[in-house]
Parts: sequence; C-alpha cells; structure tokens
Amino acid sequence: MPTNAELATHLFVQLVVVLAVCRLIGAALRRLGQTQVVSDMVSGFLLGPTLLGAMWPALQHGLFPTKFTLHVGGDATTITHPSVQILYVLGQLGLVFYMFVVGLAFDVKLLSRHRGQAAKISAAGVFAPILIGGAVGWLLTFSDRFFPGHIRPWQAAIFIGSAIAITAFPMLARIIYETGLTHTRIGTMALACAAVDDAVAWILLALVISTATGNLLTVLLALGGSLIYVLGMVFIGRPMLRHMASRIRIDTQQIVVIGALIALACATLTEVIGVYLVFGAFIAGAVMPRGELAEKLRGWMEPLTVTVLLPIFFVYSGLQADLRLLLNPLTLSVLALITAVAVISKGGACYVACRSTGSTQKESLSLASLMNARGLMELILLNIGLEKHLITTELYTVLALMTIATTLAASPIYLWTQKHFAGPIDQPESYPAQAPHSGRGSESRGSAVGRV
Repeated sequence: MPTNAELATHLFVQLVVVLAVCRLIGAALRRLGQTQVVSDMVSGFLLGPTLLGAMWPALQHGLFPTKFTLHVGGDATTITHPSVQILYVLGQLGLVFYMFVVGLAFDVKLLSRHRGQAAKISAAGVFAPILIGGAVGWLLTFSDRFFPGHIRPWQAAIFIGSAIAITAFPMLARIIYETGLTHTRIGTMALACAAVDDAVAWILLALVISTATGNLLTVLLALGGSLIYVLGMVFIGRPMLRHMASRIRIDTQQIVVIGALIALACATLTEVIGVYLVFGAFIAGAVMPRGELAEKLRGWMEPLTVTVLLPIFFVYSGLQADLRLLLNPLTLSVLALITAVAVISKGGACYVACRSTGSTQKESLSLASLMNARGLMELILLNIGLEKHLITTELYTVLALMTIATTLAASPIYLWTQKHFAGPIDQPESYPAQAPHSGRGSESRGSAVGRV
C-alpha cells in the first residue's frame, strides 16, 4: 500500500495537472461563450480514459490510478486505489460547499411572483422527459450492456427519465447572471423550474435505489425526511440563523467556520435520510438570512470551492467514462437516440409550456435552451447510479456524453436566439437586485453563482 506521504505527494501532482488543464481549456472555450465550470467538466473527461488514456495510457494510469494490487502472502488481490477514494471525498466536499454557495444566491422572493407559470413549465419539463425517456429506458433493459441484470424494466425507465428530466441548476444560474436575466421573469422562471425538476429527479432516484436494494423504507424515509427537513429549516432553522447573525461579530475565521459547519451538518443529515447531500447544502444556503453574513460567506467560501475543489469532482467523473465503449454500433446508436430524446422532450416541452403561458417565441426559445443544460447535476446523478450499480459503465459513458453535448449547446443556442429573433427579453423587475460582493474584479461577476 502507498504510504500517507506518497498519497499526499501524488495528490499534489494531480491537483497541479487538474488546475492547469482546467484553466487552459477554460481560456480556449471562453471564446466560444462557455463558462469556466463547463470547461472544468470537459477537462475532467479529457484527463480520463476518454482522451489522455487513449493517447498516453501510461501517463494517465500513472496520474490517476484506479486499481491497486495488494499482495498478501502468496495471494494477490486487486482493490480500488486509495488515490481514487481521496479524489472522491474531496470532490464530494467541493459539491457540498458549492451547492451551499449556490443556495446563498437563490432569490426566493422573486420565485413567488411567477409560481403559476413556473409550475406549468416545471410539470412539462418533468413529465415529457419521464414519459419519453422512460420508454427508452424500458427498451434498453433488453441488452445487458446498459443495465445490470437485477434492474427491472420499470426501474430502468425511471432512471433514464430522471436523467433526461434533470436540469443543471447551478450552470443555469451562471448563464442567467451573465446574460442579465437575474431579475427578469424568464430568468426567475428558469431557475424555479430547474429547482423543481431537479427535486423531482432526486426523489425518483431515491425510489429506484430503494426498490433496487429491496428496502421500501428508504424511499419513505427520503420523502418524509425531505419534507421535515425543508419545513424545519424554513420555520426553525431560518429564525435561529437570523438570531445568530444579529449577535455574532463578523470576522473571517468565524465566517468560514460557521459556513462549513452549517453546510456539512445539513449535507450529512440529508445523506442519512437518503436524499443526496447536495440537497441539504443547497437548502441550508437558501434559508441563510441575507445581509452581511451571507455576503461574507459567499466571498470567502466561493473562490477555493470553485477553483480547487469542484474540478476534482469533474476529474473523478471523467475517470468513470471511456469513449472506447462507443466503438460498438449499438452503443453509438443509443447515444444518438438518448441525445435526441433529451433535447426534444425537455426543450420541446418547456418551449410549448412557456408559449402557452403567454410568453413570446423569443422568450420561450430562450427558456427552452436554458432548461436543456444538464451539467453538474446530471453528473452527480450518474455517479450515484454507477456507485449503486444501477447502470453499467457503458450507459454511464453514453449519458455523460449526452450531458456534455446538451450543456455545451445551451449558451450558444441562447445567444443565437437573442440574435435571430426580434424583441427584447423582459426587463428586470422592481424587486431590488442583490449586489454581488465586491473586491475580486471581473472574476467576481456572478458572485455566488459566478462559476455555476
């Protein structure tokens, strides 16, 4: 086994490579209108078997070893390399802090103004992908290339439907801020719909996991526990946090400790009840009282989280995918089918629903293009599916590539819509904007959702 010192040195080398590649890819893709977090996602897959492993296998395996042969007596046993476990834990830590920061930036008051329209679009953005994607998932169970043998057709249908219905809520927040839609009707509805769609997807995932493991109590605990947690945070947690914020002295050390304690405790609680840890962290951030404490939390937690910890999650995700699996004609056909279904069912349903609420064609196309991004939230779902043995590595690769394609397309399609359709997007509403924290120049643009 590698010693602690060897593992630490190896991690430092990995971080140097990861951060350098992410910044280089970010500089290149920024010219195409992509955000840094999309570049980080692409970089993670390039450093895995997909590109680096195909071009320079020895270097890729040396940098990111996944297996370790343990010799005990005369026997040899292959185990997961400790380096992979370290990357996994650091990636999860990045997700928790990241979603906490995203929650700090979520504007709950604006959501209430358009809840009727948001509910209609959310329903369309969930049910159409679940129905159409579910049919695809049902068909895929006829081949063991995509689902393990213990997964039943209806479970496969729910998983694929959830994977197609999900929206990259953090990624969406970034695009909305950068395009000036933060306090507009379309921007608010897009964020609201993404939050609802993702919540439904997580509940469905909990259902699949519980039934696959034969424990129905898991899904009941997830549903009941989620409701109790949200209500408790709103009616008990928020007043307590408001009281705390009014009494403590704001300084850097206290801010960092308070934010870390709240985010980690809430993430742990939701993980225990069976709802993934990012849900707990996001709700914790959303109920934090707005003011100096929230602004300081965003200012001190965001830089390290976004620039160092979050890219590690993308690298871990990239290690699970292998493009060589697509050399099979059946797998390539499934990739084309799932990508087409994802774009048509999600984007198309949201467009039709938005038009039915009285929005213009430009507004409807804009919202549809934004809702079709999947990004970070999809990768989280896929990693859970692979870890829980709900899907095979082959299907993981297919869905990961679909995720990259739809996320990369979101910003260019949105910008194309603005250029080729007449009429302005609705103007910012009268609700006072929450100014981003200052002091970091152009990189602070977007603040807590800045690199989302």
